[in-house]
Amino acid sequence: MKTIMSMMFVFLIGFTLVITPTYADWAKSFVVFNGNSYSVTDTEVEQDRVGSQIGKVTKYSDEEGTYRGNFSNYFPKGTTYYQIKDLEAAKAIAVKNSDGKFIRVDYDGKYPGEIIRWKPILAYMFGSFLLIIVFLLLQNNLKRK
Repeated sequence: MKTIMSMMFVFLIGFTLVITPTYADWAKSFVVFNGNSYSVTDTEVEQDRVGSQIGKVTKYSDEEGTYRGNFSNYFPKGTTYYQIKDLEAAKAIAVKNSDGKFIRVDYDGKYPGEIIRWKPILAYMFGSFLLIIVFLLLQNNLKRK
């Protein structure tokens, strides 16, 4: 029984180390719109140059990771995106900040948001595997008695 308890302790400690998240700050502030990444600038867009609304932030996080959808690490969920008149969205768009001002965000390339994050999946699989082994060991040990 001591052996089983020791094994359970080692597995639980190992599992905790595997699933403990590591957080880091983003290198820059950005928004994602339709799979494209845009860097936040300090440039304010005049209201008469702002066109129609084209989207909004659907996910916010200040923790590094890969996210899907119209994502931002700077603007909160619900912040709206606007077209800039006489400028293609492939170059820049405007974002309405909490002060009601429109900030220019410049196109920075494709955002790799469709990448599968394997670390959490593997952590849950490993944890499930450990639970099954512990259950089977306990069941086998109880049958012997």
